[in-house]
Amino acid sequence: MKKLIAAAFALLLAFACTVHAADNAPAAPDNKQFVIKPIDDAWRAALPRDAEAATQAFMDRLPKETVERANNYFEGGYWLLLWNLVLGLAITWVLLAGGRSARFRDWAYRKARRPFLADAIFAMGYWLAAWVLSAPLAIYQNFIREHQYGMATQGFGAWFGEQLIALAIGIVVSAILVPPLFAFIRKLADRWWLAATGLVLAFQVLAMVVAPVWIEPLFNTYKPVTDPVIKASVLAMAHANGVPANDIYEVDASRQTTRVSANVSGGFGNAQIRLNDNLLRKSSLGEIRSVMGHELGHYVMNHQYKFLVMLAFLFMVGFAFTQWGTRAALRRWGEGWGLKGEGDVAALPLLAAVVSVFFFVATPVTNTLIRVQEIEADRFALNLAQEPIAEAEVDLKLTEYRKPDPGPIEEFLFFDHPSTRFRVHDAMRWREAMRKDAPDKPWSAAKP
Repeated sequence: MKKLIAAAFALLLAFACTVHAADNAPAAPDNKQFVIKPIDDAWRAALPRDAEAATQAFMDRLPKETVERANNYFEGGYWLLLWNLVLGLAITWVLLAGGRSARFRDWAYRKARRPFLADAIFAMGYWLAAWVLSAPLAIYQNFIREHQYGMATQGFGAWFGEQLIALAIGIVVSAILVPPLFAFIRKLADRWWLAATGLVLAFQVLAMVVAPVWIEPLFNTYKPVTDPVIKASVLAMAHANGVPANDIYEVDASRQTTRVSANVSGGFGNAQIRLNDNLLRKSSLGEIRSVMGHELGHYVMNHQYKFLVMLAFLFMVGFAFTQWGTRAALRRWGEGWGLKGEGDVAALPLLAAVVSVFFFVATPVTNTLIRVQEIEADRFALNLAQEPIAEAEVDLKLTEYRKPDPGPIEEFLFFDHPSTRFRVHDAMRWREAMRKDAPDKPWSAAKP
């Protein structure tokens, strides 16, 4: 595996040279391929009160070409789930076949002599090798394809520079997590999957606190929102629901993407409210209130903590499956690969492959866990912001990268957020139920 690592470094150097030659100039931040039929005050005034009819009126504003493009983009993601799994399994075979992983383990142990440090060296080498071998698909999926659909704004040099930062973070994280994981496997035998669950959850909690402060600023710049109306409106909603924040921040996401997004991050008595510059530039005050009501809902309803609890059960099942699958593979092929058992750090590629198989199969489960929380946050936003038309307008914009009208089985299997039709109908149902005799609130069109 040493030769493979050396080749990985060589390829990494070649990519780095490409970075300097690449065009770093960002594209225009608007996606010219994505179109929604515009509306005026007369259209809003004539919008039916009936939820079904109003929903269809919104859906009819998506041109056929826009729907086809969104469908093609999102459905292509289904295949990418499969190709990423297949590529991961192929990388595992490349690393294990011929004893490559075992030889690299021997080299790491000769250099370090201490098991904990040797395991860390192996983990870093494995992460680098897997990153380089998966680079072609990553470049297609995250750079070429995003540009083909008009949603990326970075040149290759800027994009690849961020990938190198992510690589460095991954190498550090692997060096931190892998040694204790294999220490648990060696010492706890049949119960290591329980300890591994605790290790991963502890790291998730740490990341929840550290990432907003130390990791995310490596990729974007954050500055206070200067619009006093937007700031006052969002903070009023936050303070009314006990969110401990005294400012809101703008993220320069347009340097990477055309997508609108926002989040309320943090925990343990602190909160950071962030919305990207695409949302500020493209959206009306009502739309911004709707989006931020949704994000505040996640925070107020403690979704991050609830999701950790759900992840605990999922990881327990996943690591138990990994223990079974790894042992079965070792009995059949372990000797040929030069592996000494599941506690051998050279078996790390095998463990990673079995974990990836489990989470591929569990995709509908993880999607459902997330989707249910997203629905709850949508409904929280409707009650907080009371902007059903603005919320439906934002939902249409999310069609840029999400299929708008899937079938129920398709939505269950592949959607980690509700579809456009589902979300618009929720907003129109709220509007019908809560405001039968009241006029719609004044709503301003999106900013030019």
